[in-house]
Parts: sequence; C-alpha cells; structure tokens
Amino acid sequence: MEKYIGLICLETSPYEILKRAIDDAAFMCTRKYGDAPEVIITGRLDLTFPYVPTHLHYIMLELLKNSMRATVDWHGIDADYPPIKIVIADGKENEDVVIKVSDEGGGIPRSNMKRIWSYLFTTADPAIQEGMVAFNENVDHSIDSPLAGLGYGLPISRSYARYFGGDLSLMSMEGYGTDAYVHLRRLGDTREPLPV
Repeated sequence: MEKYIGLICLETSPYEILKRAIDDAAFMCTRKYGDAPEVIITGRLDLTFPYVPTHLHYIMLELLKNSMRATVDWHGIDADYPPIKIVIADGKENEDVVIKVSDEGGGIPRSNMKRIWSYLFTTADPAIQEGMVAFNENVDHSIDSPLAGLGYGLPISRSYARYFGGDLSLMSMEGYGTDAYVHLRRLGDTREPLPV
C-alpha cells in the first residue's frame, strides 16, 4: 500500500510513473501522427523512494512528448522509428535518482539550447498556440490538448525538479538525437527552498 504524507508518496516508483507517462504520451502522439515510437525502460525497475508522483509524471510526460514528436518528425510518418530509451539509475551511495531519456529525433540546434528553457519558446506551429490561448467553449481541451505548442513544458519541468534539490538537463547532438537527464533528490535530505 502506498503511503502518502501530503503530496509526497514514500514509495514512489519511477518505473510505474514512467509506464503511465509513456501511455499518455503515446496516446497523444498516436492521435496526432497515427503512430508512436516504442519506449524501452531499463535500470532499477524495482526502485521506490520518497517523492511527489504528480511532479515526476509531469516531467516525464513532457520529456516523452518531446522525444516522440522529435522522433516522428525526424524520421517521417510511417517510418520504422528507433525506440526511445529510458534508464533509471540508482545505487545505495548515490546522491540522486537519475532518469535518462534518449531519443534519435534529430537533436536540437546549439543556437536553440539556451532558448529551450525560456517560457513561451516553442518549435510548434503557431496556430496551435493561437488555438489553445483563444477561449472556445466547444473544445474539450482534456482530449484535444496538443503534443507540443505552448512553450511551458521544459521550463516548468526543470522548476519542478529543482524545487526539491534536483535538476533537469539536456544534451543534444544535432543531426542525431537528444539525451535528457532528470536528477531527483531523495526527499527528506534537502530543505525546501523558501525565501528568507
């Protein structure tokens, strides 16, 4: 039985959260493109640690949506997509739990690397932003949410990770793909970053 203290689950399973995030991202990708790349998870599948599951799900969903979109866009619709690979790393002496997401989606140009952390920076079609920002009572955004477009995903994901002493970083190889590293501190060994 999972034990919670407020929003913190004492037995958060990155593997279980990743499976849900993969299903959610694959659903969104398939709705837009008709297919989604396979995702392979390796590493510490049995790991549990104290963390906020909703934060972790948000971070992983954003990274997976980006990886799936990049992979399909780079290889083309109806291609034989290379799998997205996820590694969950942890050890008894490790300071952080680290999750790596690797794709072969063509990477990010070096000139865009600093901009990806800016709110509202997006590579999606501008029409998506206009459609999401404009109020339309006839659109159910819970099922019509875009795969990408508003430019909040990565900055908010990094803020979630950093709030509890972790981090989110990306390494890109333009023309090949991107590796994202999510560092998560075990809750209970860091202080909440409150203003003094």
